[in-house]
Amino acid sequence: MLTLTRENAIAWLTLDQPGDKVNTLGKEMISGFGKLLDEVQQDAGIKAVVLISGKENNFIAGADIKMFDTFTTPEEFGAFIKTGTDLLDRIEKFPKPVIAAINGGCIGGGLEVVMACHYRIATDDPATKFAVPEVKLGLLPGAGGTQRLPRLVGVPTALDMMLTGKNVYPRQAKRMGLVHELTHRHGLRQAAHYRAEKLMKEKPKSGKLPLVAKLLTNTAARNIAFSKARETVMRQTRGNYPAPLRIIDSVKAGLTQSREKGFETERRLFSELAFTPESAALRSLFFGMQSVKKNPWQGKDRKVERIGVLGSGLMGGGIADVSAANGYRISLKDRDTASAVKGFEAIRRETDKKVKKRIMSSFEGDAHLARITPTGSYEHFRDIPIVIEAVFEDLKIKHAVLKEVEAVSPDAIFASNTSSLPIADIAKGAKKPENVVGMHYFSPVQKMPLLEIIKTDQTSEEAISTAYEIGIRQGKTVIVVHDGPGFYTTRILAPFINEALLLLEEGAAIEDIDRAMKDFGFPVGPIVLIDEVGIDVAAHVADVLGPLFRERGATPSDSARKLYDAGFRGRKNAKGFYRYGEGKGKKKEINPDIYAHFGGTSRKKISAEVIQKRMSTVMLNEALLCLQENILDSATDGDLGAVLGLGFPPFHGGPFRYIDLMGAEVILNQLKTLEQEHGARFTPAKLLEEHAKAGRKFREG
Repeated sequence: MLTLTRENAIAWLTLDQPGDKVNTLGKEMISGFGKLLDEVQQDAGIKAVVLISGKENNFIAGADIKMFDTFTTPEEFGAFIKTGTDLLDRIEKFPKPVIAAINGGCIGGGLEVVMACHYRIATDDPATKFAVPEVKLGLLPGAGGTQRLPRLVGVPTALDMMLTGKNVYPRQAKRMGLVHELTHRHGLRQAAHYRAEKLMKEKPKSGKLPLVAKLLTNTAARNIAFSKARETVMRQTRGNYPAPLRIIDSVKAGLTQSREKGFETERRLFSELAFTPESAALRSLFFGMQSVKKNPWQGKDRKVERIGVLGSGLMGGGIADVSAANGYRISLKDRDTASAVKGFEAIRRETDKKVKKRIMSSFEGDAHLARITPTGSYEHFRDIPIVIEAVFEDLKIKHAVLKEVEAVSPDAIFASNTSSLPIADIAKGAKKPENVVGMHYFSPVQKMPLLEIIKTDQTSEEAISTAYEIGIRQGKTVIVVHDGPGFYTTRILAPFINEALLLLEEGAAIEDIDRAMKDFGFPVGPIVLIDEVGIDVAAHVADVLGPLFRERGATPSDSARKLYDAGFRGRKNAKGFYRYGEGKGKKKEINPDIYAHFGGTSRKKISAEVIQKRMSTVMLNEALLCLQENILDSATDGDLGAVLGLGFPPFHGGPFRYIDLMGAEVILNQLKTLEQEHGARFTPAKLLEEHAKAGRKFREG
């Protein structure tokens, strides 16, 4: 796990966790580290230490999160955390220079380790990145991160990193003072050796903070930074996440009180956060994401280096972009070359922005674009292993392009990016239905982390496995669901949107509905969401899923269809539930014309509690029905799909974990009450009744 090798006066400490792709910080690693430091300190012949990883593309991926569940109280956890912070404190005060030689991911506790080192060298390799993402697990950096990071990079930059958990890449890290030096990955060992020899003779100089950052770190002006950060957190989280506020408290304690008090505050807050339901839910999501990283059909996939993408619009262009970014060569086809080039130019503009921000080099940007070939001809699809189509949501059009693909590449896997049309219906137009599979991406493709793969009874394991492997390589969290109208994500979103429209028909105000569901934890309100995806799309989904709901005696709203027929499209034609003014910074306002279709501008007050209960339970119930009807294979997949694809509040952990938290019997009683008040759309799933009766949970842990 940790080995020591000596090279003249330099001790090389190599981290290499056996049997794992990444290094993590656990009890054994911390204990072993301490023993090796004892050995190095006692050896007078050793004058410097280099900490390096034996992994290909990883330095340290953070703490071993599974270890957290072995502690039963915050106090017990806090005592363990102290052993880790004491170790890093020892590194920081070590009498011999300690150099961190970093290649690959340096995340969470890994970054906290290197911040305690005296000198940091990183490679400029694309795999190298730095982050303190603990906030995404409902935690804060607990091994000195909230204390050391502000002193290295300044309060504003440190808070930005800790409150967002975002990645920082090598050039950014060097610019902000997080690392001292950059080198090529193949020159890392040589650069570390050179620096170790230099530091044997002279102490490392601390980096200088930019003037503004220095002022905000050392003067009363920092109170403004803390105040602004707190305001931003409350605006963005609506108070649903305790970790961001505790991060601010911990940083403030370290800068306004003694160093010891800062570290003590950090440990206490970290230990308390680890036992909150929010952190438990977020860690559950993390483990769920880890569980689907391996392709269950691995070895049955086709070898794919080329992908054909049909349609160069928002979705097709996004699919091409993320695929090329991960090494695939792309033939991007549209109805003609000019249309395909237009889509390609949109990708070029986004790539240029990344180069300008130094997220990628000019060479990397050119190489990325070189992997994409815009075309208006199917000749580029000849003998291609897989085609992903992102054309208009019309069954006739999908059948037409499927036929055209089969004409030039009869054995190609045909993956549809449809959001609602049953894959079996699309496969009816195929000569080889076993090659037809669904690959449902979410917009914007470059940012949304989920890929929902849809299989029919005829879909081959080869097609499923190939789609899964592509999703993993694209960096997506992949779930596989069974075919049916709307599959899983669109199916549970449809009744949620429908309930919002029914509330409007009953007289609720647009802003009350959106505010209530944002307070519940959704990133955007449901009415804003309709505008964003398009009223035309909402109408189409209602048409596709309407028969399914009517079979259950639940009459869906026809408002989306009526609005579409009246010329409302949402944001795409600046005519929706909101008005979208021109000009930067222009706020959207309620479109008063919309209320003419919902009984007039006179609105009645419906409480936030009623709105939240109706909208959340109708989605929960549909998720239960999907599990009951085997659309889903597991509750874990259901939670991942809802959170990563639809924005279901992550701090609730997903629909099934939320039911477990509230209690199946509680949700059952809520549904029964709503069924009496509003009818069959709230009729509880039999699966919920079974779990309530047996006192059984959907998710373990």
